[in-house]
Amino acid sequence: HVQLVESGGGLVQAGGSLRLSCAASGRTFSSYAMGWFRQAPGKEREFVAAISWIGGRYYGDFVKGRFTLSRDNAKNTVYLQMNSLKPEDTAVYYCAADHRVVTTPHWDYWGQGTQVTVSS
Repeated sequence: HVQLVESGGGLVQAGGSLRLSCAASGRTFSSYAMGWFRQAPGKEREFVAAISWIGGRYYGDFVKGRFTLSRDNAKNTVYLQMNSLKPEDTAVYYCAADHRVVTTPHWDYWGQGTQVTVSS
């Protein structure tokens, strides 16, 4: 069982940056793929980014080089650096863990989410 706790969300102006963190419990963190999804009000949960257990990175089409995903296995933490934020990036961002990467929200473990609000 894996527990995930997100942090780093907040309010930022358009063009600004935020770094989200996701801390995971458990001693087998390095064997998990880690992902980020987001969900805006009235919309479906959307794939943002994922990193496999061997470090392969995958990004949603809308990211277009603005976000960077990294992981620190020594700290059981994954980071999502978000730059050039736009108002349409406003959503609750969720961290997820599983043993494989898929771009649909069918992951085994989820965090509680952290709100990101981008003002225009």
